[in-house]
This record gives sequence, C-alpha cells and structure tokens, in this order.
Amino acid sequence: MSTESYVGAVDNGTSSSRFLIFSSTTGELITYHQTEMKQYCPKEGWAEQDPMDILNSVIVCIDKAVENLKAFDKDPACIKAIGITNQRETIVAWDRKTGKPLYNAILWLDVRTSSTVSKLIAKTPQKSKDSLRKYCGLPITTYFSAVKLRWLLDTSEEVRKAVKDGRCLFGTVDSWLLWNFTGGINGGKHITDVTNASRTMLMNIHNLQWDDYLCQFFDIPKEVLPEIRSSSEIYGNMEVSVLKGLPIAGILGDQQAALVGQLCFKPGQAKNTYGTGCFMLMNTGTEVVQSEQGLLTTVGYQFGKGKPAVYALEGAIAITGASVKWLRDNLGIIKTASEVETLAQKVDSTHGCYFVPAFSGLFCPYWQDDARGIICGITQFTTKEHIARAALEAVCFQTRELLEAMVKDSKIPLESLQVDGGMTMNNLLMQLQADLMGIGVVRPSMPETTALGAAMAAGSAIGVWDINNTAVITTDLFNPSIPQSDRDERFARWKMAVERSMHWDIKPDTA
Repeated sequence: MSTESYVGAVDNGTSSSRFLIFSSTTGELITYHQTEMKQYCPKEGWAEQDPMDILNSVIVCIDKAVENLKAFDKDPACIKAIGITNQRETIVAWDRKTGKPLYNAILWLDVRTSSTVSKLIAKTPQKSKDSLRKYCGLPITTYFSAVKLRWLLDTSEEVRKAVKDGRCLFGTVDSWLLWNFTGGINGGKHITDVTNASRTMLMNIHNLQWDDYLCQFFDIPKEVLPEIRSSSEIYGNMEVSVLKGLPIAGILGDQQAALVGQLCFKPGQAKNTYGTGCFMLMNTGTEVVQSEQGLLTTVGYQFGKGKPAVYALEGAIAITGASVKWLRDNLGIIKTASEVETLAQKVDSTHGCYFVPAFSGLFCPYWQDDARGIICGITQFTTKEHIARAALEAVCFQTRELLEAMVKDSKIPLESLQVDGGMTMNNLLMQLQADLMGIGVVRPSMPETTALGAAMAAGSAIGVWDINNTAVITTDLFNPSIPQSDRDERFARWKMAVERSMHWDIKPDTA
C-alpha cells in the first residue's frame, strides 16, 4: 500500500458535488467522485436547492472517492486533511436545535430579491446601488447573500421565529457543510472564511470582520452569522463519513480557490473560470482596489490566522455554461452539453446572429436586473448551428467586457489569460476566446484547479503542502487568429445586442 500524503477537497458547485483527492507533493489528481445536484425553480427567476441534498451528496462523494482510492491499492490513511470549496453567495438558514434547514438554499443566481434591492437602494443616502462599496466592495444587487437573507427574514415566518428564539443559524454553503461535518447539533462549528464572508455584503473589506453599520443597514443580527476565519487553518475535525477524525483545514469560495489553484500569487495575475457562470479574478495584492468599472472588490485568500489578506478584482457573468444547458434542456437542439462544440463547428461564423443570455439580468459590468435574454440578427438563413455558435461567442464577448474593465481598474495590461472550469474542454470555445479578446488563452492540462486550490489551502495549514513550491502545471495555449478589425467589429455588434436586452423586464407600476 502507498505511503504518500494526500489531501481531499470537497467541491460543491451549482450543478454538482464532488470530492477529489490530490497528492500533496505533486498536485496530481489521484481520484474523485461526482454527483449531479438537483435545482428547483418554483417561480420565474427563482433558483433553489435542498440543503440536505447538498450535504448528503457531498458525503456520498467522500465515501465513493475513498472506495476508488482503495481500488487503486492506495491507503485512505494517507489522506491527511480536507479542504472545502463552494458555490458562493448561496445562503442556507437552519435550526441549531434540530439541524434542519428552515428554507431551501437560495442560489447565487436567484433574482427573486429585485424588489428588496430597490427598497435597500432607496434607503441609502445617495439612492445608489454603489453606496456600500466603500465598506464591502460590492454593489447592492440580487447577487449577494445579505439581500437574500433580508428577503428570507421579510417573507418567512419560520425564519423570523427561529431568529427571535435564538435558534437560527445563517451561512453560505461552506458554513452549512462545516457545521454538519464537525458535529451538527452536537457541537458543530459555525465558521466561514474571509473569501466567502466577503461575498455577503456584511463583512468590512478592510478589517475582515462583520461590520456594525452593514448589519444595521440590512437589519441582520450578528448572532446568526458564523465566525470569520482565515482560508487556511484547522477549523475542526470530521465527525461524519468514512474520513471521521480528519482535520478540516481549508475553506475558499470556488472562484478564489481557482485563483489559488492557478497559482495567481502575484499582483496582476488573473484567471477566468467557465462554469454555470463565468468569473474572472485578478490578484491586486494586499491593498484594496475599489472598482470604477462595475467590477467587484473581494478577498482573494488569507493563508493563516494573522497573515495579511490578499485582495482581488472580480468580474462576474451570471450565465455562460447555463446557456448551453438551456440549448439542451429547453430548446432540445443538443442532447449533451459537449455536443454544442460539434454543432457550432458546422458553420464558419454566426452570420450576424447574436445571443445575449441575460436570463437573470446582467452582472458585471452592467448590473442590470431588468435585462432579459435575446437572440437577434436572425434571418431565414439562421439555423441551430448558428445559434449554438452564437451561444459560445456570447461567453467570449462577456469575458472580453470583464477583461477591458479589469485593465482599466488595475492599470495592468494582461498579455494572456489563464482559464479553468468545465467549459474549457471545448477547444472551439477556447479558440474563439483568444480570437475575440486578442490575447493568448492558457488552459491547464489538469482542469480541476478549483478543488486543487482548496486542497492546497488545507494541506498548507497542516504542513504537508508547500504552496511556494507547487509543481508547475502543464498547459495548452490558444493564440488569436483573426485581424483586429474583425474582432472589434464583432464586439461593437455585441454591444448593440446587449443594449437591446436591457430594461426588458419592466414592472407594470414602472411602465
């Protein structure tokens, strides 16, 4: 049996849960198990998951991955620690006495809170969505956790009563998992890390603590919030699954975990993750950089108690991979997500067809909750192949918008972009991305950089992973292959399409 040292990583995303096991010396992925997550959409714009499904799916993945390890004749005792990475902003409220959720998890891309956002903006002195940026680095939108929690407190009698009785605990998915992993109703630890806390709108971005003014503004009692810790330290030990007794030693929100996994440790280094949505982060060092271009100021990571936090600028796109899922599930023009590449390759261009997938509004840099998806430039010549290619190009155009905003804010031109996430397996998408941005796209041959980042944080905390000497990842490079004039002309038309998608969801009382 093996005497190597391994670190496990829980990776809970919007569409699946996974547990991955890495070598702490080489960073090699040894084995993993994945299960799909069911999503509920009870009303238009609503997106929920059952918190018990999230928890149970993760435990199944841990147990199955450990079985895989044994099948490879490797000893599970070689796993020395566990890290957690998770879909951010998604909120869970639960009862500390029973351990049961008080409501379904409200997902990050849920837009039910649009009226709550309007009320909150009206409360600010400047009547501006950016009024709180100086405290938390974020605009007031449907995206962030505090707005969702405010909605829950306003609409759920069960949640309100639990808060009044001192029974309610609130957390992002990392907190929900950690509390259950470490004992639940029998002494579970109610903890989050700085990266997840920085996505709530309740943490002060400068001192990394729950902010009195922000909690008062949203009228959320601090008592329901988890303790904020660094991204790399021992939070407690596993009390469930076949890995009972192991230390849980790393927590990073999924996009920050990818920043770490892509080794973006120097200011100016950036990565873009392609999943349900798209998220670009640039390391800005230990100084807070406030965006003037509609980007988000966030915590990149903090490796250890008392260590300085490293900050990042972030651009977030709500719908990228989700548009391919829509082509599959709603239009039925593909049977599997991977077929979109084959379909799109059957035509040499979109022939003027543009697809803006603003299903739940537009995120960075527009922050338009009332935008809705459109497909325009359609003629009798347009086919499903053109629409499939337009869906891929939409991912690339939105990424270019983030890139341009990031360069303006940071004053650092990017010569290449490091990428990761499920969609990066699509070679056509990667080439289109290089063509439409005008810079090289660098794809790691080992695509699991998000889980790798969580494993690195956990391994570093217990001394089995030297982050400063992590093995260099082998990569594939995609270079631009079209003229600048073509690139700019297509981008200008994309901007026209985006304009047409805005202010579509006009409420009767505002018409």
